[in-house]
Amino acid sequence: MIRVEVANESGVAVDEAGAADLSRRVLAGEGVEAGDLGVSFVPPDRMRELKRDHLGIDEATDVLSFPIDGRDELPDGLPRQLGDVVLCPQVVGAAWRAPLVHGLLHLLGYEHGTEMERRERIHAE
Repeated sequence: MIRVEVANESGVAVDEAGAADLSRRVLAGEGVEAGDLGVSFVPPDRMRELKRDHLGIDEATDVLSFPIDGRDELPDGLPRQLGDVVLCPQVVGAAWRAPLVHGLLHLLGYEHGTEMERRERIHAE
């Protein structure tokens, strides 16, 4: 079972249940059947701070990913910690689904390029 914890600190309404459902669908489609995932919606100032602190770029962005276990082999009985995807609804607006898929794929080890773009198209359908 994939457990998704959604936190909305953005100050705007977001589809928390939809984000959790999409996350589970994408992860299952990538062969991940169990694990813990965090999805956070944050305001632009927090997103800017995260991007500056972790990537050295001082700007707000649509999505950031903070992977933990990814697809690593884990000892028996140890729950998979997928990591966190952080979205800024004020940047993505109503088009949050594609950035969420993008962020989830980063958690699973995909890097920017043709394979990631192909996987994004598959999960957009």
